[in-house]
Amino acid sequence: MNMFITFGTADYLQKVKENHLQETMILMSNGDNAMLIHETAEKTVFNSGHHYEVLDTVGNVEQGSFAVLNNIPVTDEGRPVFEYRFSQRAGLIEQEPGFIAIRVLRPKDTNTYVILTMWDSETSFKKWQESKAYEKAHEKRGTSEGMDQQKPIFSGPSYVTTYHVISGE
Repeated sequence: MNMFITFGTADYLQKVKENHLQETMILMSNGDNAMLIHETAEKTVFNSGHHYEVLDTVGNVEQGSFAVLNNIPVTDEGRPVFEYRFSQRAGLIEQEPGFIAIRVLRPKDTNTYVILTMWDSETSFKKWQESKAYEKAHEKRGTSEGMDQQKPIFSGPSYVTTYHVISGE
């Protein structure tokens, strides 16, 4: 499975989506930027954007209304370590109220992996951040075993972007 992400104005991206109603596409905005994601086993209809291979998938991204993208730049040498660590994740997030879907995305044209989670609301995401499951999922952060301390595998700091789904119906 592949995921493609492109950016543009909400009006333009809405037209792209409307011209390809048979495709799994989700239009989102964060006030400053609009983003369209295309999940497919085929090629994308986008003229530009980023291409990712889906490494892990749970849930249906189309059912979410709030998206969180954890963007993590990884060195070429660090890719196997990073992917192994994510393949061993506990999966506790899937049990959280309001959780809809997760995609672990391997970049095909950049060095930045994306962990995309979809939620029923921003409130549900924030409640998860305050939960014991979040603590458990991030318990090694800041320790010698934590991925954030594995400096050789990261090519830059990670960052989070959030988007609200724009309903086109």
